[in-house]
Parts: sequence; structure tokens; C-alpha cells
Amino acid sequence: MLESVLVWFRRDLRDIDNTALAEATRRASKVFCAFIFDREILDPLDSKHDRRVEFIRESLVELDQSLRSNGGGLIVRTGLATEEIPHLARVLRVSAVFANRDYEPMAKRRDADVANALKAAGIGFESFKDQVIFEHPEVLSLSERPYTIFTPYKNAWLKRLMESDLMPFDVVPGRFSPGISAPDIPTLEQIGFLPTNLQQLGIAPGMSGAQRTLDDFGGRMENYGAQRDYPAVKGVSYLSVHLRFGTISIRELATRALGAGALAGQDGAATWLAELIWREFYFMILDCFPHVVGHAFKPEFDQIRWEDDEHAKALYSAWCAGRTGFPLVDAAMRQLNASGYMHNRLRMVTASFLTKDLGIDWRWGEAYFARQLNDFDLSANNGGWQWAASSGCDAQPYFRIFNPVAQSERFDPQGRFIRLYLPELSRVPDRFIHAPWRMSPREQEDCGVIIGRDTPAPIVDHETARRQTLERYSVVRKGGGAAPQTPQSGAEAPLPDTVFRDTD
Repeated sequence: MLESVLVWFRRDLRDIDNTALAEATRRASKVFCAFIFDREILDPLDSKHDRRVEFIRESLVELDQSLRSNGGGLIVRTGLATEEIPHLARVLRVSAVFANRDYEPMAKRRDADVANALKAAGIGFESFKDQVIFEHPEVLSLSERPYTIFTPYKNAWLKRLMESDLMPFDVVPGRFSPGISAPDIPTLEQIGFLPTNLQQLGIAPGMSGAQRTLDDFGGRMENYGAQRDYPAVKGVSYLSVHLRFGTISIRELATRALGAGALAGQDGAATWLAELIWREFYFMILDCFPHVVGHAFKPEFDQIRWEDDEHAKALYSAWCAGRTGFPLVDAAMRQLNASGYMHNRLRMVTASFLTKDLGIDWRWGEAYFARQLNDFDLSANNGGWQWAASSGCDAQPYFRIFNPVAQSERFDPQGRFIRLYLPELSRVPDRFIHAPWRMSPREQEDCGVIIGRDTPAPIVDHETARRQTLERYSVVRKGGGAAPQTPQSGAEAPLPDTVFRDTD
């Protein structure tokens, strides 16, 4: 039995079913808890109105209250985690620091630095699996290599799953200590940030917010498979931000999916469980192939020459602002800018539009989503963008190019989502809502929407862009041969499963 342990919270902001916390209470007589607002993460943020920081701060308030009710409390510091954690460990005279593993390259370097600093002080460091059911190398191919195709990975994942993998990690009561006498959780202003519209958006942080969100989704899960692609319908779980910051356990979510019939033919539960597995697949890819940060998973795709002149920069700015002239793309971008959230189907549509209609580097889009998304997760965001750009593992073929109008007609047929975020198009008839530029001058006058005045004209011709994209991607054709057979111009190939694995 260890005398004392410091539990370092990161993206696991809960005291329910938390592996590192449970292990600490099982193995130590005294358990301290800490969270660091890491300046290495906070200082590069563009805006002081960052919903993610506010979400974390409000979640910490609830976590602290819960720990206090059990005799403990949360020590919160602002600074560099590589300095603050070793300092706290020395001051508290702990035997070891426990934390749950993070698979991002920067986090792995940070943890290695912390472990080395602690070792120099004679203090141990242990990390635990918590944010996934299976991590590398628990799911491997028959050749004992990481999977790079999702379906065989999913099959192996399901085959390996046992009831014990989903058992919650419960804390041992009576082991918590408040440690250093500390003031309440610092305010946003003390951290260097300002309040956002988080509450107005109805985003409930913390463990209680996660449970309410899950309970609400539980009553709709059976319809998830049929409704998840329609942004005007409440068809998704809205749990992605809670998964991102660990206010709920992945084991609880997988258990809920299985309990709803995921393995017994219930389509909604099975589809949602597959999304949870996709999330783990992308964690594994990031962990095993860290070069995907900044480079194509398939190296040959780094040969592509993306548009990057001043005209391309203007097109990119129009995309960011939701001023492309394609209503579904623009509505999606305005949803993102206003709320920090974008429906998963629309993440695919907007990413395809940027890379294959505008010919702009997927890394530009990846970086913009990283700045804007409340649920930003490096593995899912990188995997999604590389899927859209056809440069990633198990990605769509490069000749698969979403038609933004066809996507709009299929997934927002009455234009309900479009009108919500583009109120200037509210009077446009349904038959033109997906492509207002097709209205005659008289029809534009009748509904009070003049193309080029009240709404932008399309900034690109899709068919022209499609031909240019096929030419741009010709550098990656295997052996320099002819391109594979592609769908006819304007046609839509069968749609894949969703790809930005935020389990939204």
C-alpha cells in the first residue's frame, strides 16, 4: 500500500468510473487530486472567449464539489503542467502521481517530461487506460500489426470484447484528502479568459450535464441509424464534448449501447456503437502513426499541389465565414461559428467542399475546425479531414467528390436547417433553396433574394472544380495509370458511414 498518491486529472473530469482515481484509492492510504490549466495549451488559443475553457472550468467546479463531499477536493493551478505537477508532488510528499493516458504526440511528450522530473525527485509516475475500451496493442491484425482499415478493426474489437472490459472502476471511500488549503476554482478571468455563450447554447457541462445528455439520447437511440444524417432533426447524441473532456466514461456509453441491443440487431444502437469504435480506431491511428499530424497518412498524397495563392486565400476566407454561395455549406459554417458545433454529416460536406471544390489543403480546414469546435479532438479531427481529402487510412477514393447541392437535397430536403442559419433565404421556395442561383431574375425579385446582393453567387462551379480535382489528384494514381472508373458527372456514389468521429 502506497502512503499517498496525487491523481492528475486531464481529459477525464469525473470521479465516477475513472481508472486512475479508482486505482489510487485502491492502492494508497491518502489520495490528492489536481488539475492544471496548462499554459502550453491555453496560450496559443486565438480567442479569450473559448467555450472549451469555460466548459472545463464549470466541469471542474462540479468535480471539486463531488470530491469535497467525500472528504477531498481539487487543487487547481495555472501554469506549465511539466512544472506544476512535479512541484505539487514534492510539496504534498506523495509516493507517486497517477494519470490516465493520452495518445496525442504533444501529451505523450509532456507526460514523459513529467515522469522524468518526478523520477529525479524519487517519485513514481503511472498512467492507465481510461478514455478507450481497447488501446494499442490490444487489437491487432493476424500479422500483429495495427489495423489501417476500419471494418476488420471493428470486427476484431467486437470479437475481443468481454463483459469485464466494461466493468466500471469504482473508488474506495475514505481515501481522499483535500491537501493544500486552496481557494475555490479560479474564475475564467483569473485564468485569462472571458465568459461565452455556453449556457445560452444549452450545453450543460460536468458529470450531471453528461448524464442528462445521455438519458435524453437513450430515448432516441433506436432512431440514431435512420436520423443521424439529417441536421434539421434531433437525431444525434450531442455527447461528443462530454467524451472529449471525460465528463462521462466510454465504458458507460458502450454499456448503454449494448444494453439497447447493439449486438442483437437493433440498428440505432449498433450504428452508435460503431461510432464509438471508430473513435477508438482514430485514437489508435494517431498513437501508432503520429506522422498524420501535419502529413498525409498515405505519403504519396503529400505530393498534391493545393491552391495557395491570394485567390485561394479569399476563397478560404469565404468558406470560413459561410459566404460560398452554396446554402448547405454556408449554413454549416455559420452553425460552427455561432455555436462551436457542427453536425457530423455537415463536417463531411464542408470538408469535401474545401478540399475538392476549392482545391485547398485539408490542413487549413483541419486547423480552422481545431480552433472552432467545442468537441475538438486531434485524432477524430485529423482522421476526418484526411478521410475527406482521401489521404487518410480507409479514406474515400480521391475521385469520390461530394456534390454540395445533391447533399443538400438529400439531407435537408425542405431546407429547414438552411433557413435556420441563413434567414436571408427564408422566402426562397423549396425547389430553389439548395441552389438559389437557379432562380430567374423575376423569381429572385418575387422572394426578395437577389443573387450577389442578398446572398453570394457560388464562388466555384462544381463541375469545373470536379474536373480540376481529378487532375490535381492524378499525381497519386498508382503506377501513373488511368484513374479508376468514376461516377457520372453530377452523380452520387453510395454514401459511407459518418467519418468525423465525434459521436455527436
